[in-house]
Amino acid sequence: MMPAYFLAHGAPSLVIEDHDYSRFLRQFASSLPVKPKGIVIFSAHWESAVQQVSSVETYETIYDFYGFPDEMYRMTYPAPGDAALSRQVSAMLDGAGIPNRPDTGRGLDHGAWAVLKLAFPGADIPVVALSVNRHLSNEQQYEIGKALGELRKKDILIIGSGGIVHNLRRMNWNAGLGHADSWAVEFDGWIRRTLEGWNTAELFRYSELAPHAGQAVPTSEHLVPLLIAMGSGDADRKARLLHQSYQWGSLSLSAWQFD
Repeated sequence: MMPAYFLAHGAPSLVIEDHDYSRFLRQFASSLPVKPKGIVIFSAHWESAVQQVSSVETYETIYDFYGFPDEMYRMTYPAPGDAALSRQVSAMLDGAGIPNRPDTGRGLDHGAWAVLKLAFPGADIPVVALSVNRHLSNEQQYEIGKALGELRKKDILIIGSGGIVHNLRRMNWNAGLGHADSWAVEFDGWIRRTLEGWNTAELFRYSELAPHAGQAVPTSEHLVPLLIAMGSGDADRKARLLHQSYQWGSLSLSAWQFD
């Protein structure tokens, strides 16, 4: 069965960077059991009060950032949509009692296309993009992923794209790739222990129990895709850390596999 994944998308410039994590993403597709028949991706940069399910023919590329090199504004990722897969996703959410709506116009934001462009540069795999809602409970986030877990049996790749430690105000812009702030490492370590032990009771209370939670997760939209991806692996409950590194002291670049 196709695993589900959480992939950090880092800064928008990830797509033009050369370091261990960008190289990991460039090799990501070769690690999959088969070529996905479709990709379902939740991006932290698409927030909506009601779950949105994209249904477009071909995606436009959204440049939801500023101040980056000109080449990034010339990049495109014209991935095809998949109307049948979109309908199936909606039906599965309906079956779990999760309200949702189709979206027929939105393109892919950088939380989605930067990761996909590195991992699947050919843009030849159909994509269904989904929004996140930070105001739901952590249990509800997990249930969204769980509702879609059966897609993995049909070689559909489920990705949550976000960041476990994501606090732009605490980043050290002078720190090199080899430096990691201790508080960020401690929070990531706590998250790792709960994921590997599949301890959802504690994970759902991370804001109370985890060290430095307020610094690591000032707002939860970047952590939500982790909970959704984990929920997609509920059938077997196995979590494996594939990559961990940091940019600017505390921006966590991590990849998790759930199967």
